Amino acid sequence: MSLLRRRFNCAARPLPPVLAGFADARSVSDDQAVRQRLKCLTQQCGRRTFAGCASNEIVQNARRTSRVAKIVRLLGHSTGGRPAERLLGCFGMMVSDDTVLRCLKNRSATPSATALRVVGIDDWSWRRGQTYGTIIVDLERRCVVDVLADRSSTSVAAWLSAHPSIEIVSRDRQGLYAEGARIGAPQARQIADRFHLIQNLREVIEKQLGRLERPLRTKVSATAEIDDTRAGLRCLLQAKFEQVRRLYDAGKTATAITQELGLSRKRVDKWIRLNILPERNAMAPTRRSPAYYEGYLSRRSAERCTVVRRLLTEIKQLRFTGCYTHLARFVSPWRRRDRESKEVRATSTPSGLLAQDPVTGRQISPQMAAMRGFAMRFRGILRSRDGGKLDAWLEEACHSGIYALQRFARTAQGDLDAVRNAVTERWSNGQAEGQISRLKTLKRAMYDRAGVALLRARMLPFQPPGFHTN
Repeated sequence: MSLLRRRFNCAARPLPPVLAGFADARSVSDDQAVRQRLKCLTQQCGRRTFAGCASNEIVQNARRTSRVAKIVRLLGHSTGGRPAERLLGCFGMMVSDDTVLRCLKNRSATPSATALRVVGIDDWSWRRGQTYGTIIVDLERRCVVDVLADRSSTSVAAWLSAHPSIEIVSRDRQGLYAEGARIGAPQARQIADRFHLIQNLREVIEKQLGRLERPLRTKVSATAEIDDTRAGLRCLLQAKFEQVRRLYDAGKTATAITQELGLSRKRVDKWIRLNILPERNAMAPTRRSPAYYEGYLSRRSAERCTVVRRLLTEIKQLRFTGCYTHLARFVSPWRRRDRESKEVRATSTPSGLLAQDPVTGRQISPQMAAMRGFAMRFRGILRSRDGGKLDAWLEEACHSGIYALQRFARTAQGDLDAVRNAVTERWSNGQAEGQISRLKTLKRAMYDRAGVALLRARMLPFQPPGFHTN
């Protein structure tokens, strides 16, 4: 049947007058600008008529050419919704910000057909400390390939399963991404980021030096350390109490004392009515508390039995109703003491003899010198790309007798393949960190109101529209 017999009706679809100056708009003839409605020849079809496309140069369901649509997407990708609306208005194209963003998101929703081989995965914060998303970067082409709305092993595994060509996954020390890579891409090699390895080592050493972790004491048991810490807190509290009493006896008001010392008004009002700081009240132990069975647990500890699950089974027969976590916290000083007695302190030096810093020439403690040496060696291993030295370093760190190094080494041994690949491979997550900085800039420019679809549309690389350059 000829096209004339199939034609149901036709309607003119003129382009806006402002497009008359564009070359692609002039190439669209009057016949092409006519929208035809044709009859369907299939008898079983419920739709008797359908609309035919006027021309390939004209965007379907829109009064603009394909080239103008590319301009709209380009400005939306570069500047955002409302800035693009103002710029298009200066060009005489009346397009709203909602239309600009809708065109941009619809275009970016089409998945890329490019095969991926090396990707970097990292997290970014929707709201710092509360909710996080995930960004995935193609490390070979140095561009973002996707932005996920959450930070979970399930979403990462699903995304990796949809891309079976991936051979290498670079990630940070986040356990969720390690699990997601194992599930979604078991064929891929995982690489721990070198920057995060150095950062983790620095943090544990800083905590050790700041006494936020166990103190650097060699001949004192764990129980004595806890008692010493409690005594120190008691001394600080006693000093504050005496200072409050001294200022109050000097004639200062409770309000002035609160502002000077930075204490709460409730505490100051309570202390100025006391002559002696009372001891802290302690609750009487019940069957829910491991302290109720302290005698039995002490006897079992003297018998070198500190396995928490075994002790839990034994005291449950004595009508213990508490949980595993409370028991583990209660016996942890005894377990730590037994572990210390078995470890050989490789960094022990004669009493009163201090090491010397080779850079500054100052005297430092032997533990500090040992930690500095371990940190410099680890940094050299990462730069040397020699994976054979890593195993020896981890073994020495485990037997160093320094809690910070032992903790870091045990964590690294739990992810040994990824850490070893970080030493031997050239890939890292530096590009992902840079893309996260760009994402934060875009998110703040949009006043934190952009959803994951819009962030993905603006983070993905914009395909060049093929404009004329001459």
